[in-house]
Amino acid sequence: MRCAAFPARPSSHRGMTAFIFMTAAACLQSVSGSMMESHNPYWEQAFSQPFFDNTTKRDVTTTVGQGAYLICRVRNLGDRAVSWIRKRDLHILTVGLQTYTNDQRFQSLHSDGSDEWTLKIGSPQLRDSGTYECQVSTEPKISLSFHLSVVVSKAAILGNPELFLKSGSDINLTCQVVATPDPPSFIYWYRGPNVVNYSQRGGISVVTDKQTRTSTLLIARAQPEDSGNYTCSPSSSDPASVLVHVLNGEHPAAMQHGNSSSGATPPAAAEALLLVVCHLAWSLAFGGLARGRHPTAASLR
Repeated sequence: MRCAAFPARPSSHRGMTAFIFMTAAACLQSVSGSMMESHNPYWEQAFSQPFFDNTTKRDVTTTVGQGAYLICRVRNLGDRAVSWIRKRDLHILTVGLQTYTNDQRFQSLHSDGSDEWTLKIGSPQLRDSGTYECQVSTEPKISLSFHLSVVVSKAAILGNPELFLKSGSDINLTCQVVATPDPPSFIYWYRGPNVVNYSQRGGISVVTDKQTRTSTLLIARAQPEDSGNYTCSPSSSDPASVLVHVLNGEHPAAMQHGNSSSGATPPAAAEALLLVVCHLAWSLAFGGLARGRHPTAASLR
């Protein structure tokens, strides 16, 4: 490689500095021209090959019934095709925009001019959890794996499933949504078939925090007519229920603790134990008399 024609060499020191800069500029111009005119097949092929954009989310979690989207972004695709493969059975789900499975829940989404090829899974079930592969028809083929987790999202009301309260006390129920990848869009409370969030009764408040996935229902000064089955129903999650009893007059012991005391002896068991003790005492006393002996305190112990 030869540099462009050099300018004449100057005789002064100041002129020498300018000479050096002009010579360097001439060489750079010559090199640039040579690179533009020449074609290197290796570099052309290297820069024309498709490659994956690894900034997309590759671990996706969704709930049963809520659509899942696996986004594969391929740069410099050219005329190659993008396929989606289910790894567990190596089943080809889609090639380009064509679907190659009888399960129509699987669909390939792509917009002209976009680098994204998205596998949509409609109404996913637990069995759809697993690894899916985005594959490009280069030689050799290149692929990128995605993992889908399908979970059952459900609500849980803290405390016992049955609650006994004294008339005039407050009903305080807290519901938490568990195993959900995203905060619920809403959480509704029902008493029987009726929504209580917007009840005209008065004294009812609902505090919902979507970020913590909790909702608290407070009913002030509850009356017997407030008894019933209360249900917490979040979006895209299984509901949870609790049975509330608001009682007047004589109240069972369960009302004091929200449930029966686990340490108490059931009435039937107590009666059976008493019968056994009486039978033993009778046998010891009258058995001794039958043999001509009087029962003693020791024999009765």
